[in-house]
Amino acid sequence: MTTPDYGTSRRTFLYQSGLLMAGAATATAAPRPRSGNEQLRVAAVGVNGMGWSDLSNVGSHPSVRFTAFCDIDNSRFDRAAAAFSGVRQWQDYRRMFDDAADQIDAVIVSTPDHMHASIAMQALAMGKHVYCQKPLTHTVWEARQMRLLAEQKGVTTQMGNQIHSHQAYRTGVRLIQGGAIGKVTQVHSWVGVQGRQYCNRTDRPPAGAVPPGVDWNLWLGAAPERPFAADVYHPFKWRDWQDFGSGALGDFGCHILDPVFTALGIRNPLTVTAEHSGTNDEVWPGPETVTWEFAGTELTSDRIQVIWRDGGLQPPQELAKMPADATLPKSGSLFIGEKGNMVLPHVGMPMLFPAEKYADYEIPEIAGSSHWHDWVDAALAGKQTTDGFSYAGPLTETVQLGNVAARVPGTVLKWDAEHMTTGNTRADAMLTKHYRRGFEVPAAGG
Repeated sequence: MTTPDYGTSRRTFLYQSGLLMAGAATATAAPRPRSGNEQLRVAAVGVNGMGWSDLSNVGSHPSVRFTAFCDIDNSRFDRAAAAFSGVRQWQDYRRMFDDAADQIDAVIVSTPDHMHASIAMQALAMGKHVYCQKPLTHTVWEARQMRLLAEQKGVTTQMGNQIHSHQAYRTGVRLIQGGAIGKVTQVHSWVGVQGRQYCNRTDRPPAGAVPPGVDWNLWLGAAPERPFAADVYHPFKWRDWQDFGSGALGDFGCHILDPVFTALGIRNPLTVTAEHSGTNDEVWPGPETVTWEFAGTELTSDRIQVIWRDGGLQPPQELAKMPADATLPKSGSLFIGEKGNMVLPHVGMPMLFPAEKYADYEIPEIAGSSHWHDWVDAALAGKQTTDGFSYAGPLTETVQLGNVAARVPGTVLKWDAEHMTTGNTRADAMLTKHYRRGFEVPAAGG
């Protein structure tokens, strides 16, 4: 397989020019607010699966008009085309930007993790608003570049961890920030996803025939070449493979750790370490425990640990001080405070313990909103969202640092966020990755 040479294309010129202009100043002016009757012209890259969820929710906003659909699989346009007729279709996002850049105001990126930065950075460099699925990027370095470029361009961004805007998570954040359990001393977060539940294998399968309509070269994109294999990568089981996805931590960390970051105001970890039963260079580990330590904030003790578990692991039940007949949710977070504890289920309302202490405590219900419409409204108004890349970038850096730690298990990595180094040569090499020609992610500059 060979990647087309885009070295002299208009797309590459615009991309590189956009990056150079972004680097010429520390920030650029945000796009001017639009009038109330103006539309947001949106392109969607990835139109089925989570792509369909994103574009259908964005498309339900009355001010949105789709002008471009892109998917590497021609068989996956049907639902989007039926719901939004007359929208032009491409398989190659680079051709889409070449052909229709002047017809696009904003871009939705709903692809496998390994292509988020390649697509979103190009859109940002061209001055487009961006909604990008979680985890925001595939590597720590990419998350930093996405944040920097978004801030330099002044466009409106949003990460696709939609529960950020859910009533349950917003209520949990309000309780913590309102002092319901006092200063938080430790957080335990977990997800019930079993290790390697997506592909259920640890070795590469034999090659198979590429299905009609699938451009396998474009699906691989930035990742190293490998042959197609049926029912292993496309359309969903890519999440377990290190070249394409980010495992259980990458899949759910930007969801479940989101209210932890929002409520406590933490940002860059000081250290991170991981323990698990083993893995290899192909897939992410099975059950694992990842521990980050952060500098304290006004809502925490002087230092605070955030401990992540997946693959069916959970914190000890007694830590929560729940009634004997109660159980921890399958996925969620336990906030341990100086005055009490809060259990926040994944997509469930928060609970305060010990129950007898909070028997008369009235938990406020903070209204939720449409995560997708919030992005559209902010873009039309020339404003930022609460889940833009300035926030989502550091959250994603933390999640992907956990995946770096998982590849050097048992090693305490000391994170120097300013200089982007762990002090460990092997780990530092995993902060970024190599890109195939035509899908590179340049540094943001500035």
